[in-house]
Amino acid sequence: MIAATGTALTPLSAPVARAEDGYDLWLRYARADAPRGAGLAAHATAIVAAGTSPTLTIATQELQRGVAGMTGTTLPLSATIQQGALLLATPASTPSLPVKTDGLGSEGYAIRSMTVDGKAVTVIAANSDVGLLHGAYHWLRLAQSGESLDHLDISSAPKIGLRLLNHWDNLNGTVERGYAGESIWDWWRLPDWKGPRYADYARANASIGINGTVLNNVNARSDSLTAPYIAKAAALADIFRPYGIKVYLSVKWTAPMELDGLKTADPLDPAVAAWWKAKADEIYKAIPDFGGFLVKANSEGQPGPQDYNRTHADGANMLAAAVKPHGGIVMWRAFVYAHDNPDDRAKQAYTDFKPLDGKFADNVIVQVKNGAIDFQPREPFHPLFGAMPKTPLMMEFQITKEYLGQSTHLTYLGPLFEEVLDADTFANGRGSTVAKVIDGSLEGHRLTGIAGVANIGANRDWSGSIFNQADWYAFGRLAWDTSLSAEGIAREWTKMTFSSDPKVVQPVVTMMMGSREAAVDYMTPLGLAHVMGTGHHYGPAPWVSDLARPEWNPVYYHKADVNGIGFDRTKRGSDAVGQYAPVVAKMLTDPRTTPERDLLWFHHLPWDYRLKSGDTLWDGLIHHYDGGVRYVADMQTTWASLKPYVDAERFAETEAFLTIQHREAQWWRDASIAYFQSVSKRPLPAGSAAPAHDLDWYKAQSFPYAPGHN
Repeated sequence: MIAATGTALTPLSAPVARAEDGYDLWLRYARADAPRGAGLAAHATAIVAAGTSPTLTIATQELQRGVAGMTGTTLPLSATIQQGALLLATPASTPSLPVKTDGLGSEGYAIRSMTVDGKAVTVIAANSDVGLLHGAYHWLRLAQSGESLDHLDISSAPKIGLRLLNHWDNLNGTVERGYAGESIWDWWRLPDWKGPRYADYARANASIGINGTVLNNVNARSDSLTAPYIAKAAALADIFRPYGIKVYLSVKWTAPMELDGLKTADPLDPAVAAWWKAKADEIYKAIPDFGGFLVKANSEGQPGPQDYNRTHADGANMLAAAVKPHGGIVMWRAFVYAHDNPDDRAKQAYTDFKPLDGKFADNVIVQVKNGAIDFQPREPFHPLFGAMPKTPLMMEFQITKEYLGQSTHLTYLGPLFEEVLDADTFANGRGSTVAKVIDGSLEGHRLTGIAGVANIGANRDWSGSIFNQADWYAFGRLAWDTSLSAEGIAREWTKMTFSSDPKVVQPVVTMMMGSREAAVDYMTPLGLAHVMGTGHHYGPAPWVSDLARPEWNPVYYHKADVNGIGFDRTKRGSDAVGQYAPVVAKMLTDPRTTPERDLLWFHHLPWDYRLKSGDTLWDGLIHHYDGGVRYVADMQTTWASLKPYVDAERFAETEAFLTIQHREAQWWRDASIAYFQSVSKRPLPAGSAAPAHDLDWYKAQSFPYAPGHN
């Protein structure tokens, strides 16, 4: 690895700018200015670590690496406590540990400034070495961000048990919906060649508390379960284990038929159950701490138990029985839709899964996307959250931006994650937030989880752009603690990624915090959804209406005509509002009490309907499109002002991507207006420019090689 060192952001004795390619993510450990460096050195004179496990060795080496980068001095290991030392200890290693670790579980930690043996030290305490590793990363986060290291009194433990990345990586090296290059898993050369990038991947994940990774695409190939590929997964598991990270595999339902010639994949067939038990035994022999299986079944053409007139619970429970003796789990995805539910695709997951509440085995968790359609720029929270009190549900967010400009648009996802987690389901009265559903506190579930579809690829910067790294970071931080704010996370990330100088932090954070809302405005304002180009989901295509299945067509979702626009999900329409708790359903039934951000998701309204601003719906729609484009232009201006403070390489890349984003935001705005104006027959409001081209021009655009399409 080529480490990226100091930049021109906070000059030392001389302003020397070094090129940075983004590889080091938020673990740059850039040189601190003189006052901050001196303070840091005073709080890190040595490391006293009670133990020599692989995990503890990683923790001490990370502290040494961080302090050396920030101060230029080597942090020695010491067997005795000295003034200013960092003391890492567990109750098992240090029975007289002066810090209580009750309630921290196996992953949490405490950090205390205190006096031990008459010397002022910083104690990082935990119940396990993995907890110490997480604590070390927290201390380094404070140090990098320029926070005070005096008088620390921190206790932190994850609120959610399973905090996973879902890689949609294929065995041929491509990544479905991946916009950062090829897969980082070099399946062809594993298990023999294990490059350094795997450990760097584990470092990054451990630093934000991610504790599991699903290695392969949910649109799985049976080959992933063959002996050669199990050995490859085991090689990765060996690397990740000291970082507290388990590996999981997505499985194809018909693997018993494809690999060993079984005549059926019926989950109630004893031979099928026996096959999966033997396969689980084989995997656990190679990977003793294997996490379990992720399953996509009976969705988008994937096979599943419904092919045999069985339920999702039948399928999940059969797999759960196979992995349970080993302590494994099954994550069963609720992302299902099919042409036999023609009135509203948004209703199908609830329709399929709600009747199964309480019928899943205790080592099954149902994985539910944040919204009922498919990772749109904005969706209301999924109605299943709060509707299955007897079943553990885990969240599935998308970190990769399939519908949000892919790799080049600066659209910070922290506000999206926060918006969904804070949404109130009213399942058990006010305060029954989605976060409380998935952390188990609402219904007392012990099996809890959250997953993010990874945006990681082989690009040098990991995520396709520097600012896309913030989405990976925000997911991990919120997975650990759902009460954190998106703005606070953005501030942390900016300080570690660019500089703790307020002249950099404030404008960057301001850009980030409004960027996702801007994208909603120029793509899908006021509750519109799924108007993207079909297949590749790149760019606008609200006119598409000729695909075989109705729910594949954008016109299905907006239903625009001369009289109005929007999808009626009230009782007069599909009655999708009936899938929410009564308090929520009542609010969403009336357009006047429906949040305007979701207005057209739930209502088909006339073009002259009055918004709260006083605008007609038509004029307000245009103003949202204009506002989104204007925000991107403002981000360009802000970023240009930061040129003196950002290294040339990362500045130039972001400048170029903002240029792309502005051009594409204008395209989104113009193409959408051209189409909806052709339907509504209405003039543009005063001050709004006509689209640059006629509608036929926008319809003629074609993108057969758009990235990320499977």
